[in-house]
Amino acid sequence: MAKYVYLFKEGSKEMKNLLGGKGSNLAEMTKIGLPVPQGFIVSTEACLNYYENKESISDDVINQVFQAMTKLEKITNKKFGDAKKPLLVSVRSGARASMPGMMDTVLNLGINDEVCEGLAKLTNNPRFAYDTYRRFIQMFADVVMGYPKASFERFFDHLKSEKKVKDDSELTTEDMKDVVEAFKENYLKIAGKSFPLDPKEQLIEAIKAVFRSWNNERANVYRRLNNIPSSWGTAVNVQEMVYGNMGLESGSGVAFSRNPSTGENEIYGEYILNAQGEDVVAGIRTPEPISNLKTQMPKVYEELVKNAKILENHYHDMQDMEFTIENNKLYMLQTRNGKRTATAAIKIAVDLTNEGKITKKEAIMQVNPNQLDALLHPTFSNDAIKNNKAISTGLGASPGAATGKLYFTAEDIIKTYEKGEKGLILARLETSPEDIEGMNLASGILTIRGGMTSHAAVVARGMGKCAVCGCEELRLNEKNKTITTKDNIIIKEGDFISLDGSTGKVYIGLLETSKALLSKDYKTFMTWVDEIRDLKIRTNADLPKDAIIAKEFGAEGIGLCRTEHMFFEEARIFSFRKMILSNNTEERIKALKDILPQQIKDFEGLFRCMSPYPVIIRYLDPPLHEFLPKEDQEINNLAKDLKININDLKARITELTELNPMMGHRGCRIAITYPEVATMQTQAIIKAAINVTKEGKKVCPELMIPLIGDKNELAYLTNIIKVEADKLIKQAKIKLKYYIGTMIELPRAALLADEIAEYAEFFSFGTNDLTQMTYGFSRDDASKFLTDYYQKQIFEFDPFERIDQNGVGKLIEIAINKGRNVNPDLEIGICGEHGGEPSSIEFCYQTGMNYVSCSPYRVPIAKLAAAQATIKLKGQN
Repeated sequence: MAKYVYLFKEGSKEMKNLLGGKGSNLAEMTKIGLPVPQGFIVSTEACLNYYENKESISDDVINQVFQAMTKLEKITNKKFGDAKKPLLVSVRSGARASMPGMMDTVLNLGINDEVCEGLAKLTNNPRFAYDTYRRFIQMFADVVMGYPKASFERFFDHLKSEKKVKDDSELTTEDMKDVVEAFKENYLKIAGKSFPLDPKEQLIEAIKAVFRSWNNERANVYRRLNNIPSSWGTAVNVQEMVYGNMGLESGSGVAFSRNPSTGENEIYGEYILNAQGEDVVAGIRTPEPISNLKTQMPKVYEELVKNAKILENHYHDMQDMEFTIENNKLYMLQTRNGKRTATAAIKIAVDLTNEGKITKKEAIMQVNPNQLDALLHPTFSNDAIKNNKAISTGLGASPGAATGKLYFTAEDIIKTYEKGEKGLILARLETSPEDIEGMNLASGILTIRGGMTSHAAVVARGMGKCAVCGCEELRLNEKNKTITTKDNIIIKEGDFISLDGSTGKVYIGLLETSKALLSKDYKTFMTWVDEIRDLKIRTNADLPKDAIIAKEFGAEGIGLCRTEHMFFEEARIFSFRKMILSNNTEERIKALKDILPQQIKDFEGLFRCMSPYPVIIRYLDPPLHEFLPKEDQEINNLAKDLKININDLKARITELTELNPMMGHRGCRIAITYPEVATMQTQAIIKAAINVTKEGKKVCPELMIPLIGDKNELAYLTNIIKVEADKLIKQAKIKLKYYIGTMIELPRAALLADEIAEYAEFFSFGTNDLTQMTYGFSRDDASKFLTDYYQKQIFEFDPFERIDQNGVGKLIEIAINKGRNVNPDLEIGICGEHGGEPSSIEFCYQTGMNYVSCSPYRVPIAKLAAAQATIKLKGQN
């Protein structure tokens, strides 16, 4: 028979997968001799068994639970359900990964009318006994049965008001008796049956509730955000109750072995006397700082500090501990590696290393790469967030904080900026490439539609701009230039709003921001990261200013320069539109000649600032109709400028518009239809490289052809590029090495990578499109239905945010293996949004890629994730 239940003394910290984080830590604290109330753990395997049995606990599990309870009775010299020596227990969740507050907890379980009377006599404290009973009724009704907590709280608040008291502790024994009876009556009214008085029934129902909570909405969301598989399940910890609500010589609290906000090496926390742990968390009463305990209970304080150091030294990390004091005796209820701010994470990792408690590799593994975002962008101050209520929550698509006046078009942003105003927010239903100039000038971007890989999200991250996307509960009226909230508050053009790109929250008004500052500890830590990692980190950058930021963060080249963004500047969009609307090759070449000098300057800037590192420049990718005007006024103006009939222009725009542009005339297909476009871009790249080389700088241009699906496409365009490039280099009489490669973004290209590698010197995986083409999902629209996929557990995560290793990942592996079989020296990287996501970076490293490329502000995150991937693969020794 499978073993599903373990006493604390049977476990250890190495059994985390089976016993969960909380259970294995309780077992470990027992093992090292700390004062831990004893209990047992119902394993994660029992949870999985529960779901396999259609949410039913098997007889095997039930029998083992009560066998363990019998053993616990002997350990504690108490009896479950007995009035003379009552044993009450807490029932808590505990997954292998810490998920604070995401799952359910029940305290004081095992109490009923007789047990309550017995507890009152045994402790000579009837008020405590009835306080414990009323707490259990409310918690059981709420957590186990799902009945509204508010109906119980209303009565309790009414009683305090009637008795003219502020705190629960001021209510008398008789008051508590009245509360218990009222709560039981309320339970009967809601449930249609009496409150369960059988402790065994209470226990099994509570265990079921914890198992159910593994799949509650908040737990599912937390798992998706933190890459925790649903297949892990949760354990259940059943632990002897100790009571912080027995009077002023008792209490409960939470403590950290170091300050979780700053990282300072000092015990930090808070507690409340005459209270249970739920009171500290719920904020019902104001806690006292842990330093006050030194005066009130000096011996308890000394023991707590001692235990904190023991645990920190044992786990080699800052600890978050829950404790209870019962009649001046300290009990440790839980320990775990503490959650901390990014600033604290870096400081604690560096300090612990300098103290000789951990190695550099262990320090690197302690810091969550995604946390670094908070160090690189401005954020809202804690007071600002506390004092302001969000009007809406969308997707935190690009981190940082932005506050300013609201505008609804890129044109209005440009006009306002030119008047000298800064701090502008651009709001759009969704952005398009023609919004690029306004996006560049805006402090923040808000879109009603779109997901984490929408145009707005991708471009904002590349620019280091704060962005909130997919705010669908807001109603944006483009004509009237207003936003209406779900509460019918109307925000007009010129009104102030604030965006939190980390949380996705939107606020009315100007919120105070805090500047990002990089500490000495951060620089020390990132030096260690660079010593360890093998994978190179490049950046996606279209402008020198973005490349400079990325290089300051440690980027080792540009993995993607999107040339289409360069054409939207006002000075050159006219010439590009003229080229698109040309009727013959001669007209197109003439229009392209006007653009060429500006393209040369663009690339010179990138080559200069990124020297001596490689720069990958992608040839024109989007469909041509995206560059043409959509509004009647813009069309009229263009017709006048081009001196053509407006109806002819509209007809041409209609002709170029495609039903499914993402799979239409774009990428290499444009260059095949119009080779002169590829020729002009080659001239610009090579001439720029020649000019910067003559300045004495090392230049390494890599020319990337997008959307290749067949080797003949690549062969055709490679020939055009080589002929033009070699001619220019020969004329310049210098040595210049360039490389020609392609993006692998079509499943067919991945499957035929061996054929494509005959003509390519490098592969760069465009995983945004590869994911889109593999799934058949539109990345701009998928967010509308993926929520249903998460809720129904069809998907655990958004494949546009993390690489789908089972599907898209297989195509990547196939392409790498096939490509390197033909060309062992083939340089391989990734330039999609996945290049800045830690689990995807680990996958890229495991597949043998040379580099990942990400937006400038994600370079430090990618570097840390790459170092962690190296440590995981090669070990910590």
